[in-house]
Amino acid sequence: MTHYDLVINGAGMAGAVLALGLAGLRRPDGGRLNIALIEAASPGPDLHPGFDARSIALAWHSQTLLQQLDIWPALAPLATPITHIQVSDQGHFGRVEMSAEEYGVPALGQVIELHPTGRELHRRLAACEHITLYCPDRIIRFEQQLQQVNVELASGAAFSAGLLVAADGNRSLIGERLGMPRRRLDYGQSAIIANIATAEPHRGRAFERFTPEGPLALLPMSEGRSSLVWCVSPGRAEALMAMSEAAFLAALQRQFGYRLGKLERTGERHCYPLVLDEALRPWQHRVVLLGNAAHLLHPIAGQGFNLGLRDVATLTEHLARALTAGQDLGSHAVLSGYGRARLPDQAGMVGLTTALALLFSNDHPVLAAGRNLGLSAMAACSPLKSQLAWRAMGKR
Repeated sequence: MTHYDLVINGAGMAGAVLALGLAGLRRPDGGRLNIALIEAASPGPDLHPGFDARSIALAWHSQTLLQQLDIWPALAPLATPITHIQVSDQGHFGRVEMSAEEYGVPALGQVIELHPTGRELHRRLAACEHITLYCPDRIIRFEQQLQQVNVELASGAAFSAGLLVAADGNRSLIGERLGMPRRRLDYGQSAIIANIATAEPHRGRAFERFTPEGPLALLPMSEGRSSLVWCVSPGRAEALMAMSEAAFLAALQRQFGYRLGKLERTGERHCYPLVLDEALRPWQHRVVLLGNAAHLLHPIAGQGFNLGLRDVATLTEHLARALTAGQDLGSHAVLSGYGRARLPDQAGMVGLTTALALLFSNDHPVLAAGRNLGLSAMAACSPLKSQLAWRAMGKR
């Protein structure tokens, strides 16, 4: 039976970045890790659900992590910098504005489009001789043993590994079969995702606007477009999805205003239900859950992938130290060390995004007054605003 150092189930953003990051590690003898990467979707990012028309906002710190993993140079040409952020509350006076120049950084973050990003990541995966890609294929059986994990695929391939990483999304097959306890919370919202063309150029500006229905964000993209994330009730989402392009843009204009002039066109609209779904202890004997398999967040503040990327970076760091020390990569010592290192950040970000989603998704007079006083205080107090800005940039 073929033996790999580790197996990664899922070649979306988290799984692909982890595989490429680990492929750069060396053992003390100079050898490389042997990595198996399993993906159920058909070959090529065009059909991969993780690399659709959506965009993600990379925090400034996330860009640094991708640079350390030697992945950012390939993605930089695909990114649009965020140089200015405006946070406002519809119908109220509270507003905060932040600029990259104010904090001495080239950009507060970067927006990358998943479709071209997936194409570039998969090109690099295919070119890496230390990564064996099983695609399209899926795990039908796995067994945790004392010294290894045995894996069997639908294609009939079978192999063993020292560590199994589940990067297969919030409905992780591996997490479900292991019965790992999870906490779930239905936010009672859906997110409408679309690309928007505006009369005025965005000039690197990002907007987060809170409405009684839920938060609405527009992020700068390539070709002058903006990426929309509009959170509304499921019933309202159904009505918006059924509208003509003109009616949809008119409804969006009423909520967003004319900060970018007239909203002129929209691309294909997608709709996703919003839930919190987190594994309470995302590791077990020779198995670790990563990215959305470990924690699916509300998109408010755009922190989901940034949190998953910090998982990837920390796991890579712990596995690199284990290699240097001659430790078993899937041992309890290595995985529990990784888990302890990540739990405070994971718990803090889950708590923060959930609190923001609940606070800024209603029009209760007391809550509205409180959050607007908070936004006004941040605008007037540089230390408070700096804390918000650096938190948004990923500095903990």
